[in-house]
Amino acid sequence: MTLPRQRGLTEQAADAAIDTACRMLRLPSIRNEFSDIADRAVKDQMTYRGFLAELLMTECDDRARRRSERRIKAAGFPREKSLRTFDFDANPNIDPATIHTLASCEWIKKGQPLCLIGDSGTGKSHMLIALGTEAAMKGYRVRYPSPRSWSTSWSRPPTRNS
Repeated sequence: MTLPRQRGLTEQAADAAIDTACRMLRLPSIRNEFSDIADRAVKDQMTYRGFLAELLMTECDDRARRRSERRIKAAGFPREKSLRTFDFDANPNIDPATIHTLASCEWIKKGQPLCLIGDSGTGKSHMLIALGTEAAMKGYRVRYPSPRSWSTSWSRPPTRNS
């Protein structure tokens, strides 16, 4: 069913129509930000195309952010950690440049493994979670295996089916 389009809608009617259309089309960011972006467009004298681009980019950016959040949540990290909160001064043996190179995720693209080795309390878990978070934010699916699954999978010898 198509609705007849009306010219000369009042501001209130136009806002209601936009809200309804955004709900139907599942565009929550445009729905939430439309008024602010429209006011800014008038103030900045944007073209219609510029205004439309601003609206669509708002929706795209918000969807990308939500996708990253879902990937991070799906990874199953036991706690939230990031490279921004890592204290490189606490362990001078960790080279910040190396860690930031790892955060670029090139090693994942190349299919290379990563093994973090060190004494207890040196930041391996923090680094693992932080690098996993960076990978999820860059679009990679990440899974954090629980320590219970490590001991279960390593304690049993492989079985053979003869």
